[in-house]
Amino acid sequence: MIFTCLVISLVHAGSQVPRYRDVTTGAERVDQYLGLLEGKRVGIVANHTTMIGGTHLVDSLLSLGIDVVRVFVPEHGFRGTADAGEKISTIKDEKTGVPLVSLYGERLKPLPEDVNDLDVVVYDIQDVGARFYTYISTMHYVMEACAENGVSFLVLDRPNPNGFYVDGPVLDMELRSFVGMHPIPIVHGMTVAELARMINGEGWLEGSITADLHHVLCENYDHNTLYRLPVRPSPNLQTQLSIYLYPSVCLFEGTVMSLGRGTDFPFMVFGHPEMRNASFRFTPQSTEGARTPPLKGQLCNGVDLSGVQERLIIERREIYLEWLLFAYNNMPRDIEFFTGYFNTLVGNTMVREMIERGAGVSAIMATWKDDVAEFKKVRRQYLLYPDFE
Repeated sequence: MIFTCLVISLVHAGSQVPRYRDVTTGAERVDQYLGLLEGKRVGIVANHTTMIGGTHLVDSLLSLGIDVVRVFVPEHGFRGTADAGEKISTIKDEKTGVPLVSLYGERLKPLPEDVNDLDVVVYDIQDVGARFYTYISTMHYVMEACAENGVSFLVLDRPNPNGFYVDGPVLDMELRSFVGMHPIPIVHGMTVAELARMINGEGWLEGSITADLHHVLCENYDHNTLYRLPVRPSPNLQTQLSIYLYPSVCLFEGTVMSLGRGTDFPFMVFGHPEMRNASFRFTPQSTEGARTPPLKGQLCNGVDLSGVQERLIIERREIYLEWLLFAYNNMPRDIEFFTGYFNTLVGNTMVREMIERGAGVSAIMATWKDDVAEFKKVRRQYLLYPDFE
């Protein structure tokens, strides 16, 4: 398989090799937060990952007599089946009748009337640890609305499946968007509770206001812990390998390439009808969660990453640019490879410029090492679990 040779086993000096452990999530520790919700009017930021075993948190809290007033819904919807970027309408949950307030599409932030009748908003969504994964942007806006309206904000923490390293360009805030709201690297190495503490502590909410922030931690977790997600975090991240690949391959979303949306292996392949030196073939089609995938119906020449061993990504602990550069160097120059979205995703203009000038992987990656080192110093102040170093 192409590229296996590029996935080199590089364990950081002085670091323990990450290992899988059984973790108890914050949501599962009901005794730690039930008393904070009893007698309160509660909002919940939730989606299909908001589970306690086989029961949705909303169902569990309602059965315990908690007054769940409304649910705030991020990208992909409450049940997690909507396409990436698809607008989500505001409706009621069919099962419980609880009103759903969409925070993806026309409205990204709750209105004052969405929160000012609440006492506390609970955030419980599984993140994957990448700056451009929009659930953390939703968390930012809900924190901000809570801070502005005197509502407490409670994070039920979950493990970060990519929480064992930090890498990638730190966002240039001139490129701030919903897929990158904070000056953090692509891989930030923090849980959502830790990131919420950083958002508060660094004054990143509008006007440097701070939320009344509370959290319930995971048990048996640290940043050398590997965690297999029990529920797909979004429709096109279907395997643990795709979650490990995601911080690197998602950059293809800012190019003309297909990432396999509309196939059985999204985020585990990349390709284009005109790409050279690629023996794998796939044709994107309309599927649930990818109704209009890029290059729909076109036979793509691609690279299959499904055989990459998880342990090699885990041990290297870095973004992979090799795949992006291979694709760029094997596309005809009369096809514009990058879209305007690329700089927004990667977080600066330098990476694209260096690739177009012919720079190699090492030279490009060297441009962000100092910024990552400085970020790590700030990050340590907000960690709630032992670090990987």
